[in-house]
Amino acid sequence: MGNETQATLKDIKYTVVYNAPIAKVWDAVATAEGIAAWFMPNDFKPVEGHEFHINAGQFGMSPCKVTHIDPPNSLSFNWGKDWTLSFELNELDGKTEFTLIHGGWDANKVTEFGAPHTPIRDNMNQGWAGLVKKLQGYVEA
Repeated sequence: MGNETQATLKDIKYTVVYNAPIAKVWDAVATAEGIAAWFMPNDFKPVEGHEFHINAGQFGMSPCKVTHIDPPNSLSFNWGKDWTLSFELNELDGKTEFTLIHGGWDANKVTEFGAPHTPIRDNMNQGWAGLVKKLQGYVEA
C-alpha cells in the first residue's frame, strides 16, 4: 500500500496577481486588521517570534507563531501544531504577485481536533481558493 513513512501531502499553493501596490497587499497580510478583513480575527504582530492566535470560530483560538518576516516580500508563521503558512509578495509594475503556501500536511497526522489531515487539506484547499479571491477584493477596492 505504499511507504507509510512518506506520508507528506503536497503543500497548498496559490499564486495570484493583484491589481494593487505591494505596500497595500503587505498591509493586508501583515497587520492584524488586514488579516481580519479577509481571513479571521487575530492578534498578529509583524515581529519574528511573536506568538498570536487566530480566532477560528467554532474551532476556537488557534495558536500561531511568526517564524520569518521580511517586509514587504515574505512572511511565515506556524499555525496550530503542524501547519506553516507563508505569504510571498513580488512587485510587478504597480501590481503585486501574491503567493500563499500552506504546508505541513501529513496523511498520518490529525489536527488538534482529531480530524485527519487528508480530508481537511481538501477542505482547506477549497477554502484558500475563496480566500485569495476575498483578499483580492479587499486590496483592489
